[in-house]
Amino acid sequence: MQAIKVIARQTLASYRKPSSMQIKETYPLPPYSTVIGMIHTACNFKKYVDMQISIQGNYYSKVNELYTRYEFKPKFYDSTRHSVKISSDDNNTGLTVGPAYIELLTNIQLVIHIKPTNDEYLKIIYEGLKKPKEYLSLGRKEDLLIIEDVKYVEVNNKILEEDYSLRYDMYVPILEIEESEADYIGTVYKLNKKYTINAKTKLRYWDEQILAKHFGKNSNIYQGTAITTDGEDIIYFA
Repeated sequence: MQAIKVIARQTLASYRKPSSMQIKETYPLPPYSTVIGMIHTACNFKKYVDMQISIQGNYYSKVNELYTRYEFKPKFYDSTRHSVKISSDDNNTGLTVGPAYIELLTNIQLVIHIKPTNDEYLKIIYEGLKKPKEYLSLGRKEDLLIIEDVKYVEVNNKILEEDYSLRYDMYVPILEIEESEADYIGTVYKLNKKYTINAKTKLRYWDEQILAKHFGKNSNIYQGTAITTDGEDIIYFA
């Protein structure tokens, strides 16, 4: 079967963990929803296009950076607590402005495989990533994504004939690990993939999440494991 392989890099990026508050912590790799959103932007899709994604890559270091944080208290204002008062017709809202920290990854290398459920979208996604409608980012809007290569690859299922050492960090869905007998070591994340919008509140609701384990570079995938590969890299679609 055919898929699209993207080789990309970023100078700085933050893939924020939704649960982090005081310090905006980052995932070690972009989650599935972030990558899928970037693809939809590149292709100017107006509705959700279902696809499977494999994400792997490396970064050089992690640093903390200051940013300006804005906190709102709807319909409540206290001059001793809030730095700004926002007035409306029937109430006042308190706004607190202050410094906070965000984690950033540096010198990121990414290898992303994309396999749309409908093969008719293969060419559209390929062309969209080669000639995006606007500049691409991954993470924050200012986290520019530099695409070095986009190409079609043939991906095949096979059984490993010998141990394989990963060239990059990567996300591996837990279901894939459970099908093997090996005890792989890694951090487990619940990663967002697809959301729907509540018609009444207009808020996002994540109705598809992937439980995946983060494998570090040089982790071994053991002989006898069923894997998917493009002939160069192991792929774990989710």
